[in-house]
Amino acid sequence: MAAVQVGGGDNLNESKSTSKISECNGKKKTDNGKMGGNQNGYVNSEHKSNGVDSAADMEAPAPWMDWAQLDIFPGSFEKCSLLTAALTHAGLYLLMFLGFVNQLLFTPKVATERNRVGYAPLYNPFEQFYSRYVYRRVRHIFNRPICSTPGAELTLKERATDDYNWSFRFTGAEKRCINLGSYNYLGFAAPEGECADAAEAAARRYGLALASSRAELGSTPLHQELEETTAKFLGVEAAVVFGMGFATNALGIPGLLGAGTLVLSDENNHASLILGLRLARVAVRVFAHNDMRQLERLARDAIAERRWDRIVVVVEGVYSMEGSIVPLPALVALKKKYGLLLYLDEAHSVGAMGARGRGVVDHWGVAPGDVDVLMGTFTKSFGAAGGYIAGAARLVDAVRARGHAHAYAHAMAPAVCAQVLAAMRAIAAPAGELRVRRLRDNTRHFRRRLRAMGVVVFGHEDSPVVPMLVYTFSKMAATVERLTARGVATVGVGFPATPLNKARIRFCLSAAHSRAQLDRCLDAVQQVVDELGLRYARAV
Repeated sequence: MAAVQVGGGDNLNESKSTSKISECNGKKKTDNGKMGGNQNGYVNSEHKSNGVDSAADMEAPAPWMDWAQLDIFPGSFEKCSLLTAALTHAGLYLLMFLGFVNQLLFTPKVATERNRVGYAPLYNPFEQFYSRYVYRRVRHIFNRPICSTPGAELTLKERATDDYNWSFRFTGAEKRCINLGSYNYLGFAAPEGECADAAEAAARRYGLALASSRAELGSTPLHQELEETTAKFLGVEAAVVFGMGFATNALGIPGLLGAGTLVLSDENNHASLILGLRLARVAVRVFAHNDMRQLERLARDAIAERRWDRIVVVVEGVYSMEGSIVPLPALVALKKKYGLLLYLDEAHSVGAMGARGRGVVDHWGVAPGDVDVLMGTFTKSFGAAGGYIAGAARLVDAVRARGHAHAYAHAMAPAVCAQVLAAMRAIAAPAGELRVRRLRDNTRHFRRRLRAMGVVVFGHEDSPVVPMLVYTFSKMAATVERLTARGVATVGVGFPATPLNKARIRFCLSAAHSRAQLDRCLDAVQQVVDELGLRYARAV
């Protein structure tokens, strides 16, 4: 991938000062997640332009993008009716009111802070209240232990509570369910087969862990082979791998970004991206989800300020709570027009999207070299753990030298390396492309049947993450309970992972699912929809 020069500034691939963390210049710092271009810790920088070379250019700015010529469809995001919104809010307020009454009348079964005079509280008061009196009511549907491989089916370890979800005990019973909750997109999370055999052989040769970071004694020939194979798989010059997917963003971004950088971040970006940007102490402005028009406005405003060395757009390929896909061709056109840089998180898309399983880059037919930083994880489509950052060789060298993960984090386990390598080779083979096709067919079939039921389904038709809106916490819990009773294991998602009034059931599909298994699940969903009244869609 060729280095991309930003007018008047440096590139992410440059090595002179991008990792330097400077002091904030007096602006008040706010959190990433605010709309309308709010600032998040501006850093000192020289007054340089991004793609604008003279005052004359400022007086005659480039014409706006013609978005009618590009595909910027964000996916299906039907808004609920006013009545549904009002009832959802009323239910939440009632739940909180009952929580306050409970707090006044009964002593909570939790430890209390002592000897804290003169110190800041350990916990935010609202978070304390929310976890005790709202989350606790639905706590039984979260953190459910399993006692099997998370394949097309899994085994749940059943629990019971005698004190209204303050604590749980195992009943000794187990329940076999069809698995619609795990990120096993291509079905490589299996107890047997080529991937399991490769992982076993690596564990016998190298052991289960290396007891060191990559920069010290934590590298084996497997790590080098995995990095070379990943770069070839993605079609870029080089890649570096890490032992934890979340840490790939959280510890990798501070090594790439620093003084003089402005980040334009999608409002639905993952917590790992947000943490990485905070640790890098860069300025952040947020645009509405997949809104290319607002992103263009923010980019033009930033260029007009003539203060940024580089402007970086940070997005995801597939968004795990919305099931939406980034409109990458439109974003690449915007990047080229304004001289921006692009950081693409393919955690949920690499392996699962595109005819060859190379992610949204493959799905949209975009050249890998048009994305400056390709990030992804091995925890979803590869049935393993860890992540990677890939791109130009100079960029990868900079991540190794200045990112925290390579020097300080524990190296990826050899068995995990072998699992990923086996899965990556399988995807590149004709049989692997059949898996990718089967996943796409399963996804479209499942989404089509859900929409026919009259439920609200978010996202793109090819996204294997399928959110079904239930809106209220009570219906989220009731849906998970009833699906589990019918032999379907899935995940309910609510605040703080989603807005308070947009609780949902998140189905994750797999190439390992047979059509008969999916139809059984859909029949169970149909029964629950009828029982709980989940037909919120206004147009079927």
